[in-house]
Amino acid sequence: MVIDTKNLISLTEANQNFSKVAKQVEKNGSVVILKNNKPKFVVMECEDADFFALTDDEKIDIVAKRVFERFRPTFEELANKKEGE
Repeated sequence: MVIDTKNLISLTEANQNFSKVAKQVEKNGSVVILKNNKPKFVVMECEDADFFALTDDEKIDIVAKRVFERFRPTFEELANKKEGE
């Protein structure tokens, strides 16, 4: 995602004036909200988010793949123990 500096807004300002955030999203497609001067949140229109176009099964597949990749060594160790029984 390319971040345009005119699409940055502080968390404080977003809290105080969310309608400004919404207007910027409508105008520019997305807004990045900064917390402690670091990008923390992205606000975007739902129509632009590919995630909402996925089926529930596709979402489950994505999460399952992430879990498997994160804990792959543990799964492999368990598989090796099962084979050695």
